[in-house]
Amino acid sequence: MEISADRVKELRERTGIGMMECKRALEEGGGDMDKAIEILRKKGYARAQEKAERTAGDGLIGSYIHTTGKLGVLVEVNCETDFVARNEEFKELVKNIAMHIAAANPKYVAPADIPAEVLEKEREIVREQFKDSKKPPEIIAKIVEGKLAKFYEEVCLLEQTYIRDDKVKVKDLLTQFIAKFKENTKIGRFARFQIAK
Repeated sequence: MEISADRVKELRERTGIGMMECKRALEEGGGDMDKAIEILRKKGYARAQEKAERTAGDGLIGSYIHTTGKLGVLVEVNCETDFVARNEEFKELVKNIAMHIAAANPKYVAPADIPAEVLEKEREIVREQFKDSKKPPEIIAKIVEGKLAKFYEEVCLLEQTYIRDDKVKVKDLLTQFIAKFKENTKIGRFARFQIAK
């Protein structure tokens, strides 16, 4: 099947991925734009996983101050090179993550950052809720893990639904960026300040 240059260009504009990869994805998807996007997303995710092992020693510190001046965020987002750190899309990513932190108020970057005693306390609370339920211990253990996954979505930045697109989590946003720029990108740390009422 012959893929027109206009179709390739349209896919590139929609995804930000290189022309040749877009052309191959359209060919593989039989010219269907949605299938081609899905193919690119799957390939990009696999490549992003490989790149996640590389050292991200550069990056930017971003900030967001709410219009009231009573809420502010500092966030460190790392990438591999100064070239990407100076890119406008990277700057936009850092700014959007700072805004997300201001709005969603996460406590940790990732589940691995949650102290063991905090996790144990959450497990204890859930077990206590179901202690009189007459459910077998293995069912309660599954319920506990399910509730912990919800807890991660509330308190971990990477697990939260992105405020500007409810179809992706913050970690997916980073994966998309990694796939596009071919560099490991990660959130190093953040601080959120709010004037107490």
